[in-house]
Amino acid sequence: MVQAPPVFEEMPVFVSWSGGKDCSLACYHAIKNGLDVRYLVSTIDKTSRLGAHALTPCVLEMQAQAIGIPLIKIPITVDNYDVKFRKLIHKIKKDGIRGGVFGDVNLGNGEAKIHKQWIDGVCKPSGIKSYLPLWDINREKLIKEIIELGFDVIIIVAEKKRLGSEWLGRRLDKELLAELKRRHELSPTGEVGYYHTFVVDGPIFKKRLEILESNSILRCDEWGCNWYMDIKKCQLREKGV
Repeated sequence: MVQAPPVFEEMPVFVSWSGGKDCSLACYHAIKNGLDVRYLVSTIDKTSRLGAHALTPCVLEMQAQAIGIPLIKIPITVDNYDVKFRKLIHKIKKDGIRGGVFGDVNLGNGEAKIHKQWIDGVCKPSGIKSYLPLWDINREKLIKEIIELGFDVIIIVAEKKRLGSEWLGRRLDKELLAELKRRHELSPTGEVGYYHTFVVDGPIFKKRLEILESNSILRCDEWGCNWYMDIKKCQLREKGV
């Protein structure tokens, strides 16, 4: 298992939330190491969905209910993203928030340093301390920890060219990790294919989220073509039932 990060000082914080595996693991470490997670914060774009994951606000709300931490949604556009995020931080700082938790991974992420600069740019001017508990940990170790901790993670976005629609709904388990590792080793660039995840259960969840109905949708833009799991209906269930 990945070595736990240093114990943080007790402090009210928010978690930057995408609904996926990295923010869930970052939230787990924040709670485990003494931070008081008060809010999950998600940005909703002009399509009324959460960015690259394309999750609807109602699905994110139900996931937050399953975890038991309130969700704050920020409506944003490309032009006002930074301004809206800073305004939100300023607002919740009045509620006592003193830190922000981000699930960014440095190793193997070519855009990590750029996003770290963005985090510093929105947090530091407001006196908000940023925490990145997954920084400098390689992806294989992170996925192994997610599996060992009992997070139930499914693929909800899959690149058309290298993965395909059959990847939608696959669970992140030891078998899938082995396949990702093989793809990494065989790829000249080390890339396994673009994908995103959604967490339905785990150690930070009070209830389990069950997906009842979904569609597979292909979307193409300037960044390529990807398959998306469009979750139409889901419900909360007691854990173990």
